Amino acid sequence: MKAIVMAAGFASVALSASAEVSVERGEYLVRGPAGCGNCHTPLGPEGFVADQELGGRLVEDNPFFTAIAPNITPAGRVSGWSDDELAHAIREGIRPDGSVIGPPMPFPQYRGLGDDDLMSIVAFLRTLPAVDNDPGQSEYRVPLPPAWGPPVDSVTAPDRAVTAEYGAYLAGPVAHCLECHSPFTPEGMSLSESEPGRGGFEFHGPWGTVVAPNITSGPDGIEGYSDAELAGMITQGVRPDGTPMLPPMPYPFLANMTDEDLQAIILFLRSLPPLPDAG
Repeated sequence: MKAIVMAAGFASVALSASAEVSVERGEYLVRGPAGCGNCHTPLGPEGFVADQELGGRLVEDNPFFTAIAPNITPAGRVSGWSDDELAHAIREGIRPDGSVIGPPMPFPQYRGLGDDDLMSIVAFLRTLPAVDNDPGQSEYRVPLPPAWGPPVDSVTAPDRAVTAEYGAYLAGPVAHCLECHSPFTPEGMSLSESEPGRGGFEFHGPWGTVVAPNITSGPDGIEGYSDAELAGMITQGVRPDGTPMLPPMPYPFLANMTDEDLQAIILFLRSLPPLPDAG
């Protein structure tokens, strides 16, 4: 891959470990499995507003918070942030002024983003056309923690391969599948050993109320589906009986995944311990 030279600081640490940082990889992640536009791109009557890609919008309004995904194009507040600061905000949820970014941005998962992938995402975001849009500010009616964990020094992603290990990386830090498909508490999504993948969280939007389903390997989850059926649901939003599934699952983005990455995710889902549906 083509190496991209970044600003000093965090980026120099990442590049010292590998030269696999590229705009191309960042575009694949942002417009593919990471699905950043699923929250950060405004919605219109026909779906995502293409000429306002990543310009920010209202994402969720519930008893816990009113969440606004900010404009992350060069016209947004991130334009004044260094690459180091933007990377820190994405992976650890800390703005340059020290304030904490709240949910539903999946920081418990993003903390595991590999250095190269993180800096590739930053590199791609810097190439976006500027979108003149101010979606407003989030409001939280629950206390936010001072941080989402201890500082992250450096993360090396697993080797890209059709393995459950790489699938766990894609479904976790990259696509944050477990973040949406696990029960929600006032402190955020529950990722304890007894909870991941059980579903149960309600999403509210123009489509109505959607409850994230169980995606563990048991009978309440994906046990009864073939790999091909799972692939169709993940990337096309169509159940085996032909009925359409609803947002906010980012089907248009997941459809851009390579076959190998999709297979790795399915391998990982098959490895999840079977759990009953969240009550």
